[in-house]
Amino acid sequence: MTFEEISIKDKLGRTVILRSATTDDAEDLIKYMKVTSGETPYLIREPEEVTLTKEDEENFLKSKMSNERELMLVATIDGKHVGNCSLMSLASYKRYSHRCDIAIALYKEYCGCGIGKAMLETVLDVAKKIGYEQAELEVIAGNKAAYALYEKLGFKKYGTFPDSMKYSDGTYADAYWMMKKL
Repeated sequence: MTFEEISIKDKLGRTVILRSATTDDAEDLIKYMKVTSGETPYLIREPEEVTLTKEDEENFLKSKMSNERELMLVATIDGKHVGNCSLMSLASYKRYSHRCDIAIALYKEYCGCGIGKAMLETVLDVAKKIGYEQAELEVIAGNKAAYALYEKLGFKKYGTFPDSMKYSDGTYADAYWMMKKL
């Protein structure tokens, strides 16, 4: 899906552009995945596991752009990519057509500035407008800031995935399954 670009102000007064990702964003998004995966233990992969090629990412972005029920929203400040938020269907089956999956991440230096909240509100609004009835996400139990934001936006915890992640040091982290009726 293509989203009409909007402009917002973050808590620091910076102008943030929210727009659909395009194939021109492929290299920035690959770099972003590698950096953010190293900045936080709350994402699903280690930086060295980001092995996508530019062509792989371009094809992924094309699939999002051509799907009327999916969106890859990017946030930029002064043309620099600072984060993204995705809206994806859970499956192509009619019985799942009311459900969507939401995922978000920002570079660490842009967390806590209101950008993530604005992206989530935007994506949730889009989801409702295109007919989704509930939005779902997973959050690592220790990610207290993200959990608090999701609760503030109306998500509720409905379950726990014990030992959802196993880190290289042998420790585990639980994940919470959260859902919001739209």
